[in-house]
Amino acid sequence: MNIKLEQYKIFNEAASTLSFSLAARNLFISQSAVSQAIRLLEKELHTQLFIRQSKGVILTKEGQILHQKISEALSLITSAENQIAHFHELNQGELLIGAGDTLSENYIMPYLVLFHQHYPHVKIKMVNRTSLEIIDLLKTGDIDLGFINMPLYDEAITIRECLQIHDIFVSSHQDSHSYTMDELVNEPLIMLEKNSNSRQFVDDYFAMQGFLLNPSIELGSHNLLLEAAKNHLGKACVIKEFSQHELDSHQIYEVNLTHALPKRSIGYAYLSRKTLTPATSKFIELLPVFQNE
Repeated sequence: MNIKLEQYKIFNEAASTLSFSLAARNLFISQSAVSQAIRLLEKELHTQLFIRQSKGVILTKEGQILHQKISEALSLITSAENQIAHFHELNQGELLIGAGDTLSENYIMPYLVLFHQHYPHVKIKMVNRTSLEIIDLLKTGDIDLGFINMPLYDEAITIRECLQIHDIFVSSHQDSHSYTMDELVNEPLIMLEKNSNSRQFVDDYFAMQGFLLNPSIELGSHNLLLEAAKNHLGKACVIKEFSQHELDSHQIYEVNLTHALPKRSIGYAYLSRKTLTPATSKFIELLPVFQNE
């Protein structure tokens, strides 16, 4: 048997993407080179690894077995290469992160500052997208690490919880009254735009209780929600953990609810089949260890 490591790398990419064209693009080679490498591998192993279809390919049973083992082996090889290449010394490289605007400003930024202080020669690139868009960017390789609203499930993505947050309503004045959901929906409300994950979470929770939220003002950022509340425009739905300064300084006050909104979680995500870059690994190490309550 005269199988080269490069053939297995090509097979692994094709098996992971289930597309010869996408594998070729990811490996920066031609599609014909991918097809030829797979044919040679099948010839050497005397077995069919893929079933060709009009749109992409699927793995045979033998292909599935080989993919599992080859993926594990390549992961070990890549890990060893990274360690040999001075894993702990980041004198160059790039950190590619995706997150929503609110998380970028209120949670991730301090860690970016700390990362830059430790590794000033690493280029940092951050893109702001919704959680579903971030998953897509991870799959296409445009980012290495994404921060998303949980729960979100994708078999190709590994997700780790890193923060729990609480949605609350705030206003510019202190009010001892405890609002029922029925009373609250009839108040002048200020909320994020409908395309945001945070807004969707709150809308869904109220809908499950039989209430439809119809805010009088919709805004595009968390900071604008705070400003609107401070300027007496209504009761704003904000994230408590990202509004603590305004709450502590009595610029805004939390609205008492008879039924508090359930807590939700933020997680960081990365592509399961792809070994983390040294920069990504070091950034994750800076995040506090999450302790589930």
